[in-house]
Amino acid sequence: MSKNLTTRAEDYSKWYNELVVKADLAENSGVRGCMVIKPYGYAIWEKMQAELDKKFKETGHQNAYFPLFIPKSYFSKEASHVDGFAKECAVVTHYRLKTAEDGSIEVDPEAKLEEELIVRPTSETIIWDTYRKWIQSYRDLPILVNQWANVVRWEMRTRLFLRTAEFLWQEGHTAHATQQEAIAEAEQMMNVYADFAENFMAIPVVKGVKTANERFAGALETYCIEALMQDGKALQAGTSHFLGQNFAKAFDVKFTNQEGKQDYVWATSWGVSTRLMGALVMTHSDDNGLVLPPNLAPIQVVIVPIYKGDDQLAAISEEVNKLVAKLRKLNISVKYDDRTTQKPGWKFNEYELKGVPLRVAIGPNDLANGTFEVARRDTLTKEVVAAADVVTYLQDKLDEIQANLFNKALDYRNSHITEVNTFEEFKDVLDNKGGFVAAHWDGTPETEEKIKELTKATIRCIALDRVEELGTCVLTGAPSAGRVLFARAY
Repeated sequence: MSKNLTTRAEDYSKWYNELVVKADLAENSGVRGCMVIKPYGYAIWEKMQAELDKKFKETGHQNAYFPLFIPKSYFSKEASHVDGFAKECAVVTHYRLKTAEDGSIEVDPEAKLEEELIVRPTSETIIWDTYRKWIQSYRDLPILVNQWANVVRWEMRTRLFLRTAEFLWQEGHTAHATQQEAIAEAEQMMNVYADFAENFMAIPVVKGVKTANERFAGALETYCIEALMQDGKALQAGTSHFLGQNFAKAFDVKFTNQEGKQDYVWATSWGVSTRLMGALVMTHSDDNGLVLPPNLAPIQVVIVPIYKGDDQLAAISEEVNKLVAKLRKLNISVKYDDRTTQKPGWKFNEYELKGVPLRVAIGPNDLANGTFEVARRDTLTKEVVAAADVVTYLQDKLDEIQANLFNKALDYRNSHITEVNTFEEFKDVLDNKGGFVAAHWDGTPETEEKIKELTKATIRCIALDRVEELGTCVLTGAPSAGRVLFARAY
């Protein structure tokens, strides 16, 4: 199996696009801007879903489902929200097709909807219209609901997983009696996302808040986790929004509080999407293909027999089946690839391309010596292991690979956070090194927009752990209370 991948150094964007397709994660569909997520890619997404869903439920949330279509009038109720999404909305105007005289199919002009329907770009409006029916008293609060769904945002320039017209995600929507509860919820979910990214995806992230320019449309505060890809560009990996009472006021969602007075409900929303698949690929993978952290690998261990003739394969299979049973008892996902249609070398290439963390090979000599050959995907190293020790060895190596991938990404991220004090330094780092640029900013949206116009870099976040430090803005020289993290981003 020939990979023929463009290298990252040659063209990082092309490398990414080729890898997503060749590793069987996804492909473009017949619908412009939309993708087909293939079984191997979807298996990774399912692992992400399962772990996140578990974390949501552990924090008291329940899953529900809301309509795909939203009446256009709902969007006009929250002005900043509609402004934020208006240019990305797909609109349903008719409800019927008909056969034309020439036999073709056309939209029936007589079947125009009385009110157009928006294909959901996000669900705040339809959910808050629903919450008005659910909430009357403080006894009805909090409402902690999550939805696994698809959304549509009509992107003009699309890339598999990173930016598509339709994508999969989860969106949490919660309602609270007090401002303090809602803020605590938004912060909690940011921390849930950060824990998932670091301990499950092996991706280090910076936790912070967005500037006013970068906030979610309709939010008072947006909390975020920001990751750094191998090409030095940032990627927003998750966001959690404190919505204040904006949507409650827009949809007249009031409750009677414990003092018997009427008040508007406080709200949050939060979400991550299949964009995380892109982050996973770009953070860990190399010129040989995918590199997957064991926690997310659909196949954690693959076993390939090396043999001549049916008798050797039968003897090897007998030994392998014992190992497979032991590994599955430990909840290690293992595949025994005994296909006779492909040679071992082809299989080695395939599983290297697909990022399987550990590959085990066994031939007649291994069988005679009571050994297995184990290859690690992350370091591309091999070791011969005694059969008596192989189960423990594989279990330990999976943990080691998970930690190694995180530490490697962390070292890269930390070495690509650069403090600068002048605009010339700022531009030089962006152009020649990349990564996060820690620079002073005067706090104005005008300066933020000017820097973006001049450099294509945006403020990724105001880090929650930043040290307060007086300084002067790199562009205007105006006073600054601390550094923020700029980067070019996906």
